[in-house]
Amino acid sequence: MAKVLVLYYSTYGHIETMAYAVAEGAREAGATVDVKRVPETVPESVAKAAHFKLDQSAPIATPTELANYDAIIVGAPTRFGRMPSPMGSFWEQAGVLWMSGALHGKVGGAFTSSATQHGGNETTLFSIIANLMHFGMVIVGLPYSHAGQMSLDEIVGGAPYGATTIAGAQGQRQPSKIELDGARFQGDLVAKVAAKLSA
Repeated sequence: MAKVLVLYYSTYGHIETMAYAVAEGAREAGATVDVKRVPETVPESVAKAAHFKLDQSAPIATPTELANYDAIIVGAPTRFGRMPSPMGSFWEQAGVLWMSGALHGKVGGAFTSSATQHGGNETTLFSIIANLMHFGMVIVGLPYSHAGQMSLDEIVGGAPYGATTIAGAQGQRQPSKIELDGARFQGDLVAKVAAKLSA
């Protein structure tokens, strides 16, 4: 049985919602799953003034615990085409794991959100994936076997590199059924690959 960590950063709750869908998919594949988040780096007064979602129930992760998992699926919204600084800072603190090769051969995946359909989803996935590859991880995306991402009937996220959602410029749009199904699909696939590699 694979042990999976869904590690996320969510400003307004969209990625938090996606994270629990990813976790649901991994559990359906038989994995043991923890959902944790990285610490907020914005001062609390600023976060409150900007209406950040501060009541998230997931516990805060520490970099050293990453080595305890067979797979790590990382979720973060886009910030100008790349992962946001709280997630980047978290991984920068994991240098000792990079030095020791503690994550070599473990499975990694990425999911994200953006305000618009062309607002940096894929480049943000790449920024997360590139980071995970530097730690020696094996990457699993969201293949086209999740056919929902090819829909032309509605606005929809999704990319072969990972699950995505479109949040809207004011955060007014929540993840759709297709997008949540994509997150579950990716969680399921990551867990299955991790189980095969750790067998």
